[in-house]
Amino acid sequence: MQVVELRAHHVRVPLKRTIRHASHARQTTDNVVIVCVLKEGIVGIGEGVPREYVTGESIASVMEVLKQTDWRPWLEDRLDRFDQAAARCEAMRLKDVPDDPRQCKTNAARCAAELALLDAAGQQFGQPLGAVVRLLEPELHEPRGQVQYSGAITSSKGKKAKLAALAMWLYRFRHLKIKVGIAGQDDAARVRSIRRWAGRSMDLRIDANEAWPVEEAVERLRALEPMRISAVEQPVRHEDIQRMAEVRQQTTIPIMLDESLCSMVDAERTLAEGYGDLFNLRLSKCGGLIPSLRLAAFARRHGLGYQLGCQVGESAILSAAGRHLAANVRDVRYCEGSYDDWLIKENPAGPNVTFGWGGWAPALTAPGLGVQLKQDVLDRLTLAREVLYVRR
Repeated sequence: MQVVELRAHHVRVPLKRTIRHASHARQTTDNVVIVCVLKEGIVGIGEGVPREYVTGESIASVMEVLKQTDWRPWLEDRLDRFDQAAARCEAMRLKDVPDDPRQCKTNAARCAAELALLDAAGQQFGQPLGAVVRLLEPELHEPRGQVQYSGAITSSKGKKAKLAALAMWLYRFRHLKIKVGIAGQDDAARVRSIRRWAGRSMDLRIDANEAWPVEEAVERLRALEPMRISAVEQPVRHEDIQRMAEVRQQTTIPIMLDESLCSMVDAERTLAEGYGDLFNLRLSKCGGLIPSLRLAAFARRHGLGYQLGCQVGESAILSAAGRHLAANVRDVRYCEGSYDDWLIKENPAGPNVTFGWGGWAPALTAPGLGVQLKQDVLDRLTLAREVLYVRR
């Protein structure tokens, strides 16, 4: 395996509808897609979705980090086996950025580069991306033939929320996430109504997206406890993380960390201070597939839970990468993602990996990611392009 070119694309992906939660509303998403070309003609692809309010990254910062990174130590040597490629990807370090004590301000960039290299290596050596789990975290490895994703209700309220909940029940989802903390909405009344229409057997969890001041969080969570909520994501801002343990001690609803769980630094701090019960592992937020695996293993060793999360606007590239994790890692509590056809107008990769009836979707077993670049769509969505490495 010999890399001859690495290039990055800033793409703007149009969405089919506006997605709102307590932190943001968006009709498009700005992503970075990295294309890795091998001497043999194989093309690998990776994706990152920077969010400034999560990891401190923007498209501008990601593209700058990628341009400033010296790629020669990671790409110059010829690799002869897939395990060598996995080890090289884990060791890969991007250009340091200032003021990054949590070690997360290059995570979206790193994720895109890691996935592109792993995809190319998988195709070269005939290994699906999920083989990384077996190689690097064998105790986590538990392959399955299909994955069941959660449904989600974002900003819908009133009659629309009732119809959305009924649709989730009719579509036979088992797990449902509800966005809460949205200005002007009565969370308790809304969740109570959704519980009624989604059915008693539906596993409900909520996502506050840092919406509540610490002083209000406990009161709001206690009002929701009778609705049998399985977990609450990030009830307070990361800036108030020092008080998360205080919130956790005063509610029966398990706390899932999201904006406050972006790196192993965060994970170790969570364990030491008792901040939460579960990790939300979003590949771009956590730096890629391999760092996410390490975080899952850390959580499992210490009696914490974890779910596969996603970010609004992930294309088939990140959807496929998440599928490989979900289909190969044991004890994943919930799975989110693969919303492709439900949400994205134009997808730069295919074939279609959208989940189907009941949220079910098959494991991907083809070499690499199992999806291929649609060059014409990538060209149409690209706003800027940078060549990062060319073999001389």
